[in-house]
Amino acid sequence: MSFHSNNWFKVVIVLVFLSTSLAAKAQSGNPKFNKALADSLGADDYGMKMYVLVLLKAGTVTIADKKKTDSIFSGHLQNIRRLANEGKLTVAGPLENNDKGYRGIFILNVKTISEAKVLLETDPAIKAKVLETELYQWYGSAALPMYLQFSEKVEKTTY
Repeated sequence: MSFHSNNWFKVVIVLVFLSTSLAAKAQSGNPKFNKALADSLGADDYGMKMYVLVLLKAGTVTIADKKKTDSIFSGHLQNIRRLANEGKLTVAGPLENNDKGYRGIFILNVKTISEAKVLLETDPAIKAKVLETELYQWYGSAALPMYLQFSEKVEKTTY
């Protein structure tokens, strides 16, 4: 074997080794990846999925009767808890007073706005038009619902 053919052989071996190494690295991706968990959460290859973001805003109806308003908002909070327990509501919370009339947000663990609308029909404050909604599809971490298992552990007072 001549000097040049021996060098050519070495170059081929190095190229095969590099391409095999790069292919293996590209396929392995994240060493912490847990396929079973990703699948159970509906994650795509980036660990993300679609949700529906709901902006709650002041509605067109104002109720002067405090007892009735309290009852409606008690039902609103009970509905939040129920949807969270069913795994349909991932995030909920009020917003500070603002000039746009936004009162709070929900992130619903559903893929479509039509699915979200069905869930929102169960909320007494939305039914009474004390709150109204704006809905947007939102692409976020599929792991977001996992925080719910910890939320009750940090709530000193429940509603």
